[in-house]
Amino acid sequence: MLIELRNVVKIYQVGLVQVEALRGVSLQIDENEYVAIMGPSGSGKSTLMNILGCLDTPTSGEYYLKGQKVNDLTDDELAEIRNKEVGFIFQTFNLLPRATALHNVELPLIYNGTPAAKRRQLALEALQRVGLAERVNHRPNELSGGQRQRVAIARALVNRPSLILADEPTGNLDTRTGEEIMELFEELHEQGHTIVLVTHEEYIAEHANRIIRIRDGLIERDEAVLSRPANAPTPR
Repeated sequence: MLIELRNVVKIYQVGLVQVEALRGVSLQIDENEYVAIMGPSGSGKSTLMNILGCLDTPTSGEYYLKGQKVNDLTDDELAEIRNKEVGFIFQTFNLLPRATALHNVELPLIYNGTPAAKRRQLALEALQRVGLAERVNHRPNELSGGQRQRVAIARALVNRPSLILADEPTGNLDTRTGEEIMELFEELHEQGHTIVLVTHEEYIAEHANRIIRIRDGLIERDEAVLSRPANAPTPR
């Protein structure tokens, strides 16, 4: 088992008001699962994603990642977990505008002290995996939206993380380009990666093998996705 949450509660203090974003969430995710998290605005899905990615910690309850209790870790240990075990992909790409695709992908390796020659090798391999071998020296403004997201995916892959977390990864892309990115996620899943993505689009969620629906800080439904026929049209 890769992920286990046990009765996780997350409360935020907003001025004089306490906001209960998660109200006792328990779930398990195995290695090589492909899971979509869905829910309306304010449902708690982003809070859940932040906890899974070790960007935040529960107010109460327990979170285990690869058998390690995350609640007990220091800030430095959490940062190390984020760098080594989790690959993040964001809606807004979060690329350095003046850096090449290669340098953007190298960033996690710079943070963990990987030597320069090894960094370059791993970054080139990651860019090749996402089909951007010919764009390594291009800056973000020289790339299309889909290519920028591929750079962001390569950056998430470069440390060979246990878990890939994608937050609305097609939100800034047109439908056709978004579908290409989802096809890439399917390839990564077939190669053995564990993927958890947050989306509000039903047709995006249906690319996953499992959909967890969140409402009012609780899991409303946790269901397997029936495979779509290979020749079925993609919803528009």
